[in-house]
Amino acid sequence: MVSCSSDGENPMPPEMMEEIVPETLEAVTLNNVTYGSAEGQNYDIYLPENRTLDTKVVLLVHGGGWTSGDKADMVGFLELLKSQLPQVAIVNMNYRLADNETSPFPMQTDDITTLVAQLREKQTEYQISTNLGLLGVSAGGHLSLLWSYAYDTEEQVKMVCSIVGPTNFLDEAYLNSTDPAIQELIGLFGEDTELLEETSPLFQVKTTSPPTQLFYGGQDPLIPTSQGVDLDAKLTELNVLHEFTLYETEGHGWVGDNLFDTSIKLKAFIETHLLAN
Repeated sequence: MVSCSSDGENPMPPEMMEEIVPETLEAVTLNNVTYGSAEGQNYDIYLPENRTLDTKVVLLVHGGGWTSGDKADMVGFLELLKSQLPQVAIVNMNYRLADNETSPFPMQTDDITTLVAQLREKQTEYQISTNLGLLGVSAGGHLSLLWSYAYDTEEQVKMVCSIVGPTNFLDEAYLNSTDPAIQELIGLFGEDTELLEETSPLFQVKTTSPPTQLFYGGQDPLIPTSQGVDLDAKLTELNVLHEFTLYETEGHGWVGDNLFDTSIKLKAFIETHLLAN
């Protein structure tokens, strides 16, 4: 050992020569943390024990047709991730809801941007990484894809998963639909072709987009099969790492064996593309 003392003896007291052990952090859950002053701009965050600045984050985005829903709807996924991937920090967000007077866009993508910026600011306080995975269901799947493809300017997203999320508002299956429920939902984004393209993940994905995981139901009354099939084809064309699962007999969500299959594939995808970064 090299000594800094003139007489060859180490001047450091023995108790200071002992290995310094970092403080062990306990698991913490913080509920209804605000990231803005408007109703809905809040989130719950689960911080695992023994976390560090390398602890990856999964952001959950609920569905509800852009006009309803709540982070409580994602508790099942929250508990699944806590049990299957206990080393991951989980953020379960609310966002401002649209109505006939207020469009979802850009309000809801702006909310994700604001929340992610706050997580960056609180990185040291929370002891988390800036690397993110996004998981969204239905409208939340659409928002997760759109934000990851078009608004992740810091390239924080290492994987994104959409479960029955719309991908293309210019799909003929939507434009030609006579279903009032579908017309009402798509009508939230207006009728301008350029805007519908701007808000469609299919037209925003690029060669540098993050690894993408897609789950869709073949009998979904709200999300035509083409929404998943076409994005799968586009991701293949652009050579973006991705997985596409179509459950032919399922609708707008599923339980049982197919939900178990989804959970297995989701866990593996997060491990490969988020935790490995």
